[in-house]
Amino acid sequence: MIVILNFGSQFTHLISRRLRDLHVEAKIRLPDQVTDQELEDAQAVILSGGPNSVMDEKIDYNKKIFNCGKPMLGLCYGHQLIAHNFGGTISPSHTREYGAAQLTVLDTSDLFEGLDQTETVWMSHGDSVTTLPDNFQVLATTQQGKVAAMADHKRRIFGMQFHPEVHHTKHGMRMLQNFISMCGIAQKKQNTHDPEHIIAGITKTVGDASVVMGVSGGVDSLVASYAIHKAINDRLFCVYVDTGLMRQDENAYVQHMYEQLGFAHFKLVDASDIFLSRLANVTDPEEKRKIIGHSFIEVFQHTINQMKDEHGEITFLGQGTIYPDTIESAESSETAHKIKSHHNVTLPEDMKLKLVEPLRMLYKDEVRTLGTSLGLCDDYLNRHPFPGPGLAVRILGSIDKDKIRIVRHADHIFMQALGEFNYYKDVWQAFAALLPVKTVGVMGDTRTYEYMISLRAVTSVDAMTADWVPLPAEFLHYVSNKIINEVNGVNRVVYDITQKPPGTIEYE
Repeated sequence: MIVILNFGSQFTHLISRRLRDLHVEAKIRLPDQVTDQELEDAQAVILSGGPNSVMDEKIDYNKKIFNCGKPMLGLCYGHQLIAHNFGGTISPSHTREYGAAQLTVLDTSDLFEGLDQTETVWMSHGDSVTTLPDNFQVLATTQQGKVAAMADHKRRIFGMQFHPEVHHTKHGMRMLQNFISMCGIAQKKQNTHDPEHIIAGITKTVGDASVVMGVSGGVDSLVASYAIHKAINDRLFCVYVDTGLMRQDENAYVQHMYEQLGFAHFKLVDASDIFLSRLANVTDPEEKRKIIGHSFIEVFQHTINQMKDEHGEITFLGQGTIYPDTIESAESSETAHKIKSHHNVTLPEDMKLKLVEPLRMLYKDEVRTLGTSLGLCDDYLNRHPFPGPGLAVRILGSIDKDKIRIVRHADHIFMQALGEFNYYKDVWQAFAALLPVKTVGVMGDTRTYEYMISLRAVTSVDAMTADWVPLPAEFLHYVSNKIINEVNGVNRVVYDITQKPPGTIEYE
């Protein structure tokens, strides 16, 4: 068993996930709460990354971590903390490293066994190790000459400035496998997202009660609702709320889908006036998400009150929360920084319903695997993700009906084109966003002053990291022309080539 010490990284649970994929048991603990006995029982210790700096932030931790005698691997902040603890020097970098970087392997350490001399890795840091502790050696550097990996082989203590746990470190799994092998840890296959296990958990949680579930048509809410339906049958009441912020033709698509899947109770609620009135003149992204989240619950509660006379009491609220939602909402650790609130993890304190969240510990690819095991078709499972707050987080700044019209139409053109040119399945998520910027243009010899649309298309596996898709210039030219010609109010289109990190997939 490996103990993972969570220093606040957005990727901490992804480390656990990768170890799970490698059939190794892992336990996540906070560094100041891990016990001496847990360190004694551990076969190895991994120190996660985190948002703090070893130079100006004091993080409390069990002092026996660094003298427990167990193999140790530090990642990013953990790498720097190891260097700092053993007498090395950490300094702020003049040039920060975020996203893909080229790693040059200098040493034939077993940590990099089977890998090339040059490897693609994923960086996310501002500080760097500038002087190694005694008895440590440099294993790898980046193009900027920074210490990207180090080791004290005698004590089996290793540090990596990059994140091997993220998908975009090309051979990160091999690096973790090498560390496991060096520690002599037995690997035993586990099945953590077995459909029968998920359904049994729902049945145990819900008992004989009924569940109301807000569904959006997205993969997460679909798989969650289908699993709940499998567990409790007609005691599930699905509510689709039209917030006025949905994709084009989404209402009809979702209603047809749930009818085809045999759900007995599906209710479409038009609450668009409520949401749009409350969002009027709101520009802060966090405030938008909170307004939407709280409004969802109010709409649900009102809908439940209407259902009581016909169906009796409803006790549970089902949600399609997946693990990246809770990580970005900083629920994974007291030391994590909140990236953004997700409407399905930002609930009013007086909510009258208990929660059932069958996907809460799963990642997007695992959700799709579960959906396949449950019998859902590929067309439903391979839809691009759509955020719970809808187009609200794709309209930067204030929201009004005209801006919704613009971004909805532009997004529809982009999605249709991806399908027509057979790129849709090659892209993990794509969308159009309306930027709060107007630019001068010329249309028909007339000066225009209109909005800018940003197109974004990324590849990912679990939403923890993402890279932009190099769509052909001819395709982007086609989409840009079509948007400018057909969407009134737009005179400029740009294509976003930002990775995650440093950016997020969505804009807000």
